[in-house]
Amino acid sequence: MHGITMGLLDAGHSVKVLCIATPKHPLDLSKIPADYRERTRIEGLFTDTSLNIVDAFTDLVTADNYNISRFFSPDMDIRLIRLLSAESFDVVLLESLFMTPYLPTIRRYSNARIVLRSHNLEHVIQERLASGEKNVFKKPYRRFLAKQLKDYEIAVLDRVDGIAAITPGDAEHFAGYGAKTPIATIPFGVEIDQFAKAQPTGAPVFFHLGSMDWSPNEEGIRWLLSNVWPKVSKVYPEAKLHLAGNKMPKDLLALKAHGVVVTGRVDDADAYMAERHVMVVPLFSAGGMRVKIIEGMAMGKCVISTAIGAEGIDYTDGVDILIANSPTEMAERMCDLFDKPDLVAAIGTKARELITKKYANERISKDLVAFFSELHKA
Repeated sequence: MHGITMGLLDAGHSVKVLCIATPKHPLDLSKIPADYRERTRIEGLFTDTSLNIVDAFTDLVTADNYNISRFFSPDMDIRLIRLLSAESFDVVLLESLFMTPYLPTIRRYSNARIVLRSHNLEHVIQERLASGEKNVFKKPYRRFLAKQLKDYEIAVLDRVDGIAAITPGDAEHFAGYGAKTPIATIPFGVEIDQFAKAQPTGAPVFFHLGSMDWSPNEEGIRWLLSNVWPKVSKVYPEAKLHLAGNKMPKDLLALKAHGVVVTGRVDDADAYMAERHVMVVPLFSAGGMRVKIIEGMAMGKCVISTAIGAEGIDYTDGVDILIANSPTEMAERMCDLFDKPDLVAAIGTKARELITKKYANERISKDLVAFFSELHKA
């Protein structure tokens, strides 16, 4: 979202940022650069999106979608009414499906084109989580939520004026559901100059960085620790695996596994990545594009990922990334980097070249603005 905002501003467009602040993602304006605050007039209204069992049960009975409804805030709705009544906008860009509860208000108080920026196919994530759920009591409920979310996600497609899908695969899915709304693929972009190339010397240190209160991340890390790392550690006892991320589970923070270092939250994510060699992304339930992979590749990092983790990236396996989908494949990829240390730098170099060529923010922003223009002509 920051990348899109800066790209539009740098291209000479006027942008107003209005967001919700949550317990998981609080907004501290004092930590945002003054220039950014001035250019975006950023505002955040607090919304308690914490899981509430009573509300979840009520939505289950009323057939509302709790995954979506908990992001609706009356205060946010009122602020939208006042903003749209006072100012005129050409486009309202909804960042993710979770902003769609505000569609009726936007339609009523604005003539702007409404574009849904789809970060993920949210129901696909829920379907994958349901498939992997081991708890026999939770599994049916997860399946119900996935079906309910799918119905909502498909229905909302025809309520917006345009869909900016983040990957070609997501765009194909939307088209396959019969959506008549114009769809464009607008991937995640970065300011490449903000990511210095960082390739430390020495034996490769593997790392994962990601919020651990996001279920797919926790699922993937536990899989890595249980099924992959013992294989690697057995062949290379000196191998190191570093894990970091917000809301790290207590049992992982207390973990005493050979070669594993668990940090939890880090203050500087870029510095953490820069000091380590190989990013490992063991995702099985994700969708959309992984921001951290793009950022890591922009820094010249060698990345080992599952195919699901690398979805949406126009990669070449073995050239600018390494793909592994099973414990054996993942362990072999990791061990290969010990046998061929030059491969770490070579893949990292190609990774940065790929990001520079296809995922630079300037190019992404131009494509988005062109899509906006098409919608206004329609």
